[in-house]
Amino acid sequence: MVLCDVCGQALPLCRRQPRCPLRRHLETAHPEPGPPGSSCPGAPHECPFCGEAAGRELEEHVWERHGHLLGAPGTDTGNGEQLYECPMCSLTCMNIQILEEHVNLHLEERSFSEGGHIRDLELAQQLQSEEDKWQRSEEEKREREEFKKLQRQYGLDNSGGYKQQFLKNMEREVDRGRMQPFEYHKRKADMMESLAFGIDDGKTKTSGVIEALCKYYQNENKDVRRVWLSAGVDHFHSSLGDRGWGCGYRNFQMLLSSLLQNSLYRDCLRDTTLIPSIPKIQSMIEDAWREGFDPHGASHFNNRLHGSKAWIGACEIYSLLTSLRMKCQIIDFHKPTGPMGTHPRLFEWILHYYSTDNEGGAKVVCTSKPPIYLQHQGSLPCFSGLNIREDSLKDTFITCLWNLLDAKH
Repeated sequence: MVLCDVCGQALPLCRRQPRCPLRRHLETAHPEPGPPGSSCPGAPHECPFCGEAAGRELEEHVWERHGHLLGAPGTDTGNGEQLYECPMCSLTCMNIQILEEHVNLHLEERSFSEGGHIRDLELAQQLQSEEDKWQRSEEEKREREEFKKLQRQYGLDNSGGYKQQFLKNMEREVDRGRMQPFEYHKRKADMMESLAFGIDDGKTKTSGVIEALCKYYQNENKDVRRVWLSAGVDHFHSSLGDRGWGCGYRNFQMLLSSLLQNSLYRDCLRDTTLIPSIPKIQSMIEDAWREGFDPHGASHFNNRLHGSKAWIGACEIYSLLTSLRMKCQIIDFHKPTGPMGTHPRLFEWILHYYSTDNEGGAKVVCTSKPPIYLQHQGSLPCFSGLNIREDSLKDTFITCLWNLLDAKH
């Protein structure tokens, strides 16, 4: 009889396999968990002789199905003793029980190695999963930083608008000794009054630009053959409140100053007789969005411009003018049409715009055409005219066709 060390139960002794009943009892009455790290505890292991999965009965399977290999007599040593060879490593034993224990060690090593392989695989998968998670986290972090950078660049970072920047820049001027405190308070009061009425204070306006250009080309510039100028327009440059982001609004003020002088647009502008301030222009664009103009563009700004430093362009001005019942058109020259990134088709279109219905022998022609709101990367100039000059190799040469009124200057 054999006693179980765990529960004390007496088990019958098997002469051929003395340890087999005890092992069977331990595996059934006191089972152990599968190998650490195994995804399936107690997973079946293959028989090293036939490859069949025998599970927890592997040892019994080996003795019952392949016992002839383990218990077969070995070679005679000449002294009447039998030698028994291990079928797994060819080790020779002089005792059948020693051979049994030796084979059991092989089976236990095989089970451990399979479990270790599973643990290595799971560890590798876990490490790869953590690496992928870290990379996704870093990518999301970079995207958030880039998005915030773009928001700051285009004035969508909720850092305040025209009023906040105007006051901040004036305070900086006072701190640096470039502005007296009394001037600070006077300009602050003027700015608050301008914002309250929604009318530009006119402190950045320059009138008589077209007249000055007409006089210059008639009397001073001798190498120009033909000049076409737009209708009268006032120039508006940036101020302390919109420096760095307000060119789109300033150029609309230039365009509007020309339209207000043109009787053709009197009915459309009957409610707009003075040049609006930048915050007022922002509110006018928001009104156009609420009427349903350019919903896709409105979503880009989250339907809000007022109180921000958001950049605007031709699409926003188109929406505003269209909401005022003006007939507008956007012409897109989205890629160069000439060598070295030049745009000859753009210049041809502008030449046609100003010269149509304005042919004649005069060197300088002041047309009734409004200026063109021109948008390109990094700037929003207002196009007020063009010139054609003589060239020694050609009859005429179209050059830098515009006189630009850039709000940044």
